[in-house]
Amino acid sequence: MGYEIEQLLTNVYSAASLLVLYVVIFFVANIIYSKKAGYDVKKEIVENDNMAVSVSLAGYLIAISIIFIGCVLGPGKGVLEDLFDVVKYSALGIVLLYVAHVVNDKIILYKFKNIKELVEDKNVGTGAVQAGSYIASGLIIAGSIHGEGGGLITASVFFLMGQVALIVFSKIYNLITSFDVHDEIEKNNYAVGVAVSGTLIALGIILAKASGGDFISWEYNISVFVLDAIIAFILLPIFRVIIDKLVISNEDLNKEIEKDKNIGAGILEFGTTVGFAAVLIFLI
Repeated sequence: MGYEIEQLLTNVYSAASLLVLYVVIFFVANIIYSKKAGYDVKKEIVENDNMAVSVSLAGYLIAISIIFIGCVLGPGKGVLEDLFDVVKYSALGIVLLYVAHVVNDKIILYKFKNIKELVEDKNVGTGAVQAGSYIASGLIIAGSIHGEGGGLITASVFFLMGQVALIVFSKIYNLITSFDVHDEIEKNNYAVGVAVSGTLIALGIILAKASGGDFISWEYNISVFVLDAIIAFILLPIFRVIIDKLVISNEDLNKEIEKDKNIGAGILEFGTTVGFAAVLIFLI
């Protein structure tokens, strides 16, 4: 009986310590985001009621939480060592999310200035794509730090591979749609931004699984990652074409998103694509 009580107290202490640490990491990450954003985040949200900035920040904070979960999951080594590992990998995650931010702004949405779209135009579509990029990257980071045998180097390598995959797939997505993603987002077409965001998150879900698990060897783990990425590159576009024709009977989802700027249609694509990815990770 005494052992059970001692174990219970240890579990409570560990959970409470991790919860306090999560709040601290969340607070620090929020400050870093505000410092690196290039504009006054608080002013945009509070004074200017800027939904685009709020959506982008929300995606970033969700990503921070996902990374924290990735740090916590797995076998425990002792409270203090676990806390140190969480701090170490969360710090890495914050740095890598900034890299993801640069990749999104300079390569994925490269045809316009993201800060201008967010601050001056209050473009929710841009905010949605940024949020999707953050969440997808958070999922990849969480996957890469979850499992035994890896470390900071393996986590960084699989994150960079994930960024390459997100870049490539953003190009594929633009090719399989009947519209130019950049042009539509710049026209304040929020539906397109939401749809793209869902696609990025869907790929992130699959790549989180591809980069997760125990690190066996570079050859084995990279092979698994590449294979899963190729499957995603093939099946997600096919599913995109299918839902375009089937989600709304006798209507064209592409048309609803592009011509009518139907945010509801964008949300439908977001939900169905993310749902498909969640199912797919249990089948590959």
